[in-house]
Amino acid sequence: MEKILIIEDEDFLRDILKRYLKKEGYCVTEAESGEEGLEKFYSNSFSLILLDIMLPGIQGWDVCKEIKKTSNTPIIMLTARVEEEDEVKGLELGVEDYIGKPFKPKILMARINSLIKRNRVNNLEKIGDLEINRENYSVIKNGIALNLGNKGFTLLMYFILNKDLVLTREKILNNIWINDFEVDERVVDTQIKILRKQIGENYIKTIRGIGYKFEVINL
Repeated sequence: MEKILIIEDEDFLRDILKRYLKKEGYCVTEAESGEEGLEKFYSNSFSLILLDIMLPGIQGWDVCKEIKKTSNTPIIMLTARVEEEDEVKGLELGVEDYIGKPFKPKILMARINSLIKRNRVNNLEKIGDLEINRENYSVIKNGIALNLGNKGFTLLMYFILNKDLVLTREKILNNIWINDFEVDERVVDTQIKILRKQIGENYIKTIRGIGYKFEVINL
């Protein structure tokens, strides 16, 4: 069953969205704030996110930035702010759709269904001898499923989205261990060592004195 995350602080609107989504056969997870939304996003995998801009705590723009650093999960922004510059900002951040409030639920459901169908195809990617499915967080190497865990998969996706770029340990730490304030850069080295053992030693290159770089292998 496809899972959708709603990050919206209005109880009434969340309830309406949940009822329509469940009627369409979706599994729904709710969050009332940006912090809660990020926590639930990183603890599970979702086919799509409905994200309000005006949220208590972390605003929708910042939630979107954090998610798009490591994930291609489609995001539909729901907002009462319909100014052109806001819509442009959303598109520049990688938002797939931008819908002003109030909206017609049936139209929204049609857009959700279309995005999920399109993304189901885009979620499948082959890199070297790795077959990656972003929708269910699965990685297959030479026909064998790898158990990367949520953190390992997130790290792999961050490397892939930034392939051929040199990433410092500090940058990796700040993007992958966002809410873990007590970890240090040694955790990055440990997690990369584990990931290399699983996907192969040749993908992640050590750039001495700087950090790491992910390179696609042509097999």
